[in-house]
Amino acid sequence: MRRKWACLILFVVGASAFDLYQSAQQKFGLIEAERLRPGSRVTLTYPELDAWVAREAPNGVRNPHLQVTASGRVTGSALIDFAKVRRAQGQEPGWLMRKLLEGERPVSVTTRIRSAGGIATVDVDRVEISGVVIDGSTLDFLIQNVLLPLYPDAAVGRPFELRHRIERLDVAPAALNVVIR
Repeated sequence: MRRKWACLILFVVGASAFDLYQSAQQKFGLIEAERLRPGSRVTLTYPELDAWVAREAPNGVRNPHLQVTASGRVTGSALIDFAKVRRAQGQEPGWLMRKLLEGERPVSVTTRIRSAGGIATVDVDRVEISGVVIDGSTLDFLIQNVLLPLYPDAAVGRPFELRHRIERLDVAPAALNVVIR
């Protein structure tokens, strides 16, 4: 009897995560189709976004979670094996980097997101890896000398255009609202 209940609970949890992913995927489809009326709002819940990221994240990223503590202030966390992520991107890290990067680590990144007029800016305030906090000038150095060389298209600390006629992103503790121009 216990085994049946355990199987039922696992099925419900799995189906729920799939439904959240599907819901987020459908909402992204609506936005990308660019058929929504000006002023329309598409509301994405954080469980939907968590489910979407969990499904779309590269190998090496596990248990992603978003938390909004204040308007525009978002903390994303996950367990990350940086060596697996690099391999998933087709880059085999060298021996030294493999020794430094291998193994799953708890990572959290706190950002501020501002947007208006079809333009957004994401500022990274703090990164924590395995309990070690990185912020201020050390964080700026790592963004400039590690993150951006590896990911040159990352728009960190600089404005970028929101595509698909998005006017702004209203980041609130309850949900993310995408407002269409």
